[in-house]
Amino acid sequence: MGVRAASTPVSWPAVSTTGFAPTVADVVAALDRRYPPAWAEEWDRVGLVLGEPTNPVRRIACVVDVVPETVDEALAAGADLIVAHHPLLLRGVSSVAATTYKGRIVHRLIKSDVALYVAHTNADVADPGVSDALAARFGLTGLRPLHRPRPGSPADAPGRGIGRIGELPAPMTLAELARHAAAVLPVTAWGVRAAGDPRRMVRTLAVSGGSGDSFLAEATAAGVDAFLTADLRHHPAGEHLAAGGPALLDAAHWATERPWLDDLAAQLRDELGVETVVSDLDTDPWTVHAAAPRPDDKEPRP
Repeated sequence: MGVRAASTPVSWPAVSTTGFAPTVADVVAALDRRYPPAWAEEWDRVGLVLGEPTNPVRRIACVVDVVPETVDEALAAGADLIVAHHPLLLRGVSSVAATTYKGRIVHRLIKSDVALYVAHTNADVADPGVSDALAARFGLTGLRPLHRPRPGSPADAPGRGIGRIGELPAPMTLAELARHAAAVLPVTAWGVRAAGDPRRMVRTLAVSGGSGDSFLAEATAAGVDAFLTADLRHHPAGEHLAAGGPALLDAAHWATERPWLDDLAAQLRDELGVETVVSDLDTDPWTVHAAAPRPDDKEPRP
């Protein structure tokens, strides 16, 4: 995974050593209330991953990915707890030995007495959740879920679901929207690419943080003009467009989920009175982008 530092240096305030500090258990309880683990998909692994429940928490680091570089950042900030979106241990393991990549991360966190908590698909489906923060970057109004939870499931309730559909403040062409998306989303080498007629007018937009090509049929059924997500694949995207589906915008996975960290940090700060820091470390694996020249003028594409 390629990791790049934030564009500007981060200056951390000093950690407070006075006053009441919630415990790891207190923070877990607050997060579980907002993002109940029962809302997560069956295959997902969320909640407290490691950490002593009785330890005090004065500063929390919010990250998309738990990688050595974001752990470095959290430790430098004096964080007592990391809240991550992506699970560190999604699949079963038989060892967390320090000879393995993930084992080294686990050992370092335990030795540093730093707890780790994950909110993944339970944060995706929440209202507000990951895609609400993404929708806010585009000023979407009249929000409704793109993919509703299974009827009768713990997450099934009005307003909840993965992805959001809304109205843009003003119509724009697909080409304009792609440029706008690149401007309002966190900067990555991947940027934003679009599929469809560049002149197509877009009024209604569906967004889904993270991998979203499993929701192409739902975007079509919703009648939106365009769908922005990440990790779109060649064949599903091509067949979707050939069938008359909405235009597509493909952004970097990290960039579509990073906006939620600001909401998460504000929630923890307001509810628990802890200091929070948000990682702007770009953990998207793609680190170089080179656009092909146009056949007519040999100038790079915008």
